[in-house]
Amino acid sequence: MKPMTSWIAALIVAASLTGCANVGPGNGGPGEMEIRTGRIEQITLTQMQTNHDSGIGAVLGGVGGAALGSLIGQGTGRDVAMVAGVLGGALAGNYAEKKKYDQPQEAQQIIVRMKNGVLVSVTQPVNQSLSQGMAVYIEGTGGDARVVPQG
Repeated sequence: MKPMTSWIAALIVAASLTGCANVGPGNGGPGEMEIRTGRIEQITLTQMQTNHDSGIGAVLGGVGGAALGSLIGQGTGRDVAMVAGVLGGALAGNYAEKKKYDQPQEAQQIIVRMKNGVLVSVTQPVNQSLSQGMAVYIEGTGGDARVVPQG
């Protein structure tokens, strides 16, 4: 089979399989989200790690290192200098990005007693409008769960 025919066949199979995919609230489609209710039992200040590991620092550092390495020597020595510059620059850029942007931020660990008596703990950025004893909603589940005041 010719390469072009293989690609066309693969695209048709992929298109037909994606047509069968479920679309729901968990994977980008419209749907429902469970909202649970309860009262805040306890709020504790804590810190949560931000997730700013975009890789931009490593890429920019690698490009800069390659540019500096290309200025050194000729032939094979120049190639070695460029590779060393890419590796060193990528490591330095990644370190600089993490040091500047990947700092912990203030957060709250909120323990909510649900109507059925179950305790649920949610850690989220600080929300000054929340207080102990307040009736709240818990929107979402897992790492995406958030506690918001009722009303």
